Amino acid sequence: MTAVTVSDNPEQSRYEVHLDGELGGFADYTKADGVVTFTHTEVSVEGKGLGGKLVRQALEDVRAKGLGVVAECSFVQGYLEKHPELKTA
Repeated sequence: MTAVTVSDNPEQSRYEVHLDGELGGFADYTKADGVVTFTHTEVSVEGKGLGGKLVRQALEDVRAKGLGVVAECSFVQGYLEKHPELKTA
């Protein structure tokens, strides 16, 4: 069984996805004035849905913290178009 975990790494200003304990990708962000701006997403292992899991959990975390989202990253933009329920104020 493959273990996938997503966590915020505020020291590096990014959310990270780990696959069986190994870094499988990240979503860089900046945070200012109650808004998280996603600037770049990168996944090293394709075909396992890591990008989608990473972005979904990152957006859910940002939403739970009551922060807004700006998607400068094309991957996050596309994900939000497919999943408008995750858009924040």
